[in-house]
Parts: sequence; structure tokens; C-alpha cells
Amino acid sequence: MERIGFIGLGIMGKPMVQNLLSAGYPVTVFNRSPSPISELAAQGATPATSPKQVAEQSDVVITCLPDSPDVESVVLGQDGVLTGSRSGLLFIDMSTIAPATSKKIYTELQARGIQALDAPVSGGDIGAQQGTLSIMVGGEKAAFDRALPVLQAMGKNIVHIGEAGAGQVTKACNQIVVAMTVQAVVEALTLAKKSGVDPAKVRDALLGGFAQSRVLEVHGQRILDGSFQPGFKLDLHRKDMNIVLQTGREVGVPLLGSSQVTVLMDSLIAQGKGNLDNAAIALLYDLLSNA
Repeated sequence: MERIGFIGLGIMGKPMVQNLLSAGYPVTVFNRSPSPISELAAQGATPATSPKQVAEQSDVVITCLPDSPDVESVVLGQDGVLTGSRSGLLFIDMSTIAPATSKKIYTELQARGIQALDAPVSGGDIGAQQGTLSIMVGGEKAAFDRALPVLQAMGKNIVHIGEAGAGQVTKACNQIVVAMTVQAVVEALTLAKKSGVDPAKVRDALLGGFAQSRVLEVHGQRILDGSFQPGFKLDLHRKDMNIVLQTGREVGVPLLGSSQVTVLMDSLIAQGKGNLDNAAIALLYDLLSNA
């Protein structure tokens, strides 16, 4: 089996590594904060001290990081993946970043004989834990074919979208649908509550009809419980919506709904709620409607 290097052990990355270990892959790990490294080392992973060392010890390097500058620094910066890589390495970025950054990294690595894929994921912390992530992949078909067994240890719906950057464009589309669906679920349950109708029963009814969705199922329950511990932080979703809106500007698409829900996220972040789950949009609706 190919030796895997994994950089970025947060809410998503740590369970993804656990699934790779469960599948029998040897995994070398690195993270800016040491605690998840120690936890995964106790489960069989090999700790590393830098992205360079990860690359030196791996056939496939995977990153799962917060934003475009983080990926660019880890791959192209001092003691980065590139400094420890060799021809034949496969690089898979499973972060959500700007398509332009993915294309830049692809070009830089390709010039060194390194295959690169952008492979952002959807499914949240639950999908990461259960190994059921949806993975949308951009890059060359040969690299995708090589990566597929590795990706299958972490996800179930794995689609090769197209050339470099196509995975990130697809993830931007995903984030539009998720953000606007969260807003729709919040509006529906707030309307039910203010109308004196049990929102839990409304959710149960909607789950059996055409309005059913994973967002209604998972986030609807979080809203009912008033529990907003993050599966996916509002700060990170807002970062993703920056990518959405910038991509829309670049190709000339007016994203009116995306712009509106982004303003709601901005309001909550300004109130210091950016570390809550993205379902916390419900808190803003409670405030506005005195619910």
C-alpha cells in the first residue's frame, strides 16, 4: 500500500486519518498544534516535524487546511511539501480553497514531475467520522485513478469533475446550496415557532416530503436543540462564501442569494459567533423575529 502523508488534523482531518489507518495505510502526520499528532500517533500514525518531512516519508501527501494561504505556504513555503518531494509523488489537497490557488499549485508541482489533485470534500464532521464524505476531484485522470483507492477509505461519493481547479469550483457550488438551504431551514422553523406550531413536528413532516434534505435532518435538529457546537464553523463557511462570490465575479455570474446569506454570516461573526456551527444563523433569526 502507498505510504500516506497527511497535513492538517482538525475537525475534518483527524477522523479522515483515522479512517486511513483503519484501512491499513501507513500514515505520517503533521499539524501546527501538537495534540492531534500525539493522539493519532497513539493510534498508529507516524509523527513528523514539518511538511517537508511528511513528503520525504510518503508516496501520497494529503492536505486538509483552512484556507488558500495555508495550503500555499505548506506546499510551496520554507520546509514545505515541495522541498521534500520527488518526481512521482502524488499530492492531494482536500481543503476548500480558491480555484486559482489550486491551479497555481498544480502548475508548480507538475513542473517538478509531481501529480496534483484538488479534492475538496462535503459531508461535515459526521461524514469525516463515518468515512462517507463526498469528494469532488479536479486534475488529470491518471492521477485520479491512482488516488481513488486512498479516497475510498475516506469517502463514498467520489467524482472526477475535470481539469485542475474543477474540484474547487464544484465545492463552491456545494457551499452555495448548503448555505442557502441552512437559511431556508432556519426561516421555516422560525416561522413555525412564531406561528405557535411545534417546529419539531414541522421538521418531521418536511423530512417525509419534497423539502427533505441532509441539512434539514442534521442542522434542523441542531436548531431545535439550540446546540451549535461546530461540525462546520461559521467562520470557515464565510471563508468559502468569499471564494464563491469571487469566483462569481471572475466569470460574470450575479450570485444574489449567496450575497444575502453571506451578509447574515457577517452579522453573526461581528457578534463574536464565528466559532459556532453554521446552523447558528438561527440565532440571528431568533433575534430579528423575537422568537
